[in-house]
Amino acid sequence: NTVVNIKDVIAIIDMDKTTTSKNTRDFLAYAQKHGMVINVSEELPKSAIVCNYKGENRVYISQISPATLQGRYTKDK
Repeated sequence: NTVVNIKDVIAIIDMDKTTTSKNTRDFLAYAQKHGMVINVSEELPKSAIVCNYKGENRVYISQISPATLQGRYTKDK
């Protein structure tokens, strides 16, 4: 399991809805090329969580949907 502090989260990208956008594809390709992408599951990705941890940008690719992540945040708040 991977845990990310909500203070480090910059954005949560819905992979189903946004990967058709050229800007999103370009961003994810850039992140992959520069070693910022961390796959937390081998399952079909549903979200990309963009974070800045101690000044380092990271993009976590997750099988958890953005709606579920939002629900977890709301529940813990």
